[in-house]
This record gives sequence, structure tokens and C-alpha cells, in this order.
Amino acid sequence: MKARLSLPAPAKLNRMLHIVGRRADGYHELQTLFQILDRGDTLHFAPREDGVIQLQPVMAGVDHDANLIVRAARLLQHESGTSLGANIRLEKRLPLGGGLGGGSSDAATTLLALDRLWSLSLGLPRLAELGLSLGADVPVFVYGRSAWAEGIGERLTPVTLETPWFVVLNPGEEIATPAVFSHPELTRNTPPISMARALRGEAEQGRAWRNDCEAAVKRLSPKVAQALDWLSAFGPAMLTGTGSCLFCPLTSEQKADRILRRVDSHWHAFKARGCNTSPLHDALDIHDEMSLMS
Repeated sequence: MKARLSLPAPAKLNRMLHIVGRRADGYHELQTLFQILDRGDTLHFAPREDGVIQLQPVMAGVDHDANLIVRAARLLQHESGTSLGANIRLEKRLPLGGGLGGGSSDAATTLLALDRLWSLSLGLPRLAELGLSLGADVPVFVYGRSAWAEGIGERLTPVTLETPWFVVLNPGEEIATPAVFSHPELTRNTPPISMARALRGEAEQGRAWRNDCEAAVKRLSPKVAQALDWLSAFGPAMLTGTGSCLFCPLTSEQKADRILRRVDSHWHAFKARGCNTSPLHDALDIHDEMSLMS
């Protein structure tokens, strides 16, 4: 059986997020640009022969069997028919409910890691298909590329974005996604735009990239509104996903450091570099090269 495997589960940002309609099943039609960050969680995997999936530590407020990591592992077991299991240890750095895709990224890393440890070789399209059944954001992490996304976020086209530094600010408030999508002030009818126009940063009426969820989230959380006002003093700050985390693109790491030194103690913040290729896939490439050499 193959050796243990440790892999990153990077965060993502929604560089823009437009809600262009609502489907008959209640889901919202989106247009968004996903950018991967070079910061996130880390997962450690060790295969076991008895079929048990064991995640440690158990996260506060999240039942072991309901965790997306465990659900991803068991889904892969079921679909592949393998009799193998895994011990999984999570180093959690990304906040819950922050709009950074932490749970979805953890699930994607689990699918890719166990596909290798269990010698399944299902391929990215099949793993992304399985990931979509766990959450709309999982496929972008499976494919591991910055992407233009439509539908509920699952129709992906790889893109190349600039890779600035970011300060990501967590106001310390968890935002419930259903509350955002049911909010009366949520914009649900933004006119669709082309991917080319979005990449030029042009929305209708000449406005720059924006997040249609932002107004509703600010109404739901004065803490988020206050933090966004503060961060906007340093650049074009914006909400990611349905929040509550905020981000500001910057031209240098030094500028990020200067902002971090000024962050209030009751907020949490970190710096990260934007990526076009996921650190997860970089790590897997290194792992595969070493496996061939051994």
C-alpha cells in the first residue's frame, strides 16, 4: 500500500459574482470568476485496509459523518467499490462560513488524494462529477485552475488572471448562505455578460468587478459592513462568495504587510498570493514525479 500523503486545500476568491437569474428548482444562476490562493488548509492521509474513514480532529459544531471530507471519502469508496479506508488529519486554517470555499476545497483534496492512495485513477472529469454532488464549488478545486464559472458555479472555463497579493479579512461573523439568497435586497437579475467582457473588468454601465451578494450581506451583518468600509480605504475591497470574508487586491507583499499591521485585534486577517494553478496540483505533480523515481 502506498505511503502517507499530505496535501494543501487552498482557498478561493470570487473576483466577481453576478446573479443573473433564478431557476425553477430555487437555485440561482451565477456568473463568477474563481481565483485560487496560495493559502488554505492542509490534510494528511494514511490508507487503512479495514474500510474505515476516520477524520481527526472532529470540528466543533460539525458532526463527523456530516463533514464534507468524510462524505467525499465515502462517496469515492461507494463509486469505486474499494475496500480500503483512510485516516485523515485536518489542519484547519480557513474560517467556516467565510466564502473562501474551505469545506469544498477540503473535499476536493480528499477526492484527489484518495484517488491516488487507493490506486483508482478515475481522472479529473469523474472526480469533478462526484465533487459536484457534494457542492457547487468542489469542481473548481478538483480541476485546480482559475476559472470563469456559470450555472450554479459548476460550468467552468479555465482562465488566466493577474496574480496580485491580497489581504483577506475575516470580521468574525459566520453568514448563512440561505439567508443571503433569500434576502429581499439581493440582486437577482443582473444582465449576463460575456467571459471576455468580465475578464476586462467591465460590467454593465461601465462598473468594475463586484459581488451581487454584498448589499444583502451588509444588511445582515453590520460587522461585515464596518470591516468592508475599513478595508476599502486601501483599495477595491470586496466580499467573496456569500461572505463573510472580504479581500483587497494589492500590488506588493509589502503593502499587504502594512495593512496587516493596522488590522484591529477583534478581526482576523492574512495575506495570500493569487494563483492560476492550484497549489494542490503543484503538490500532486511533485508527488507523482517522486513516485516515478522511487
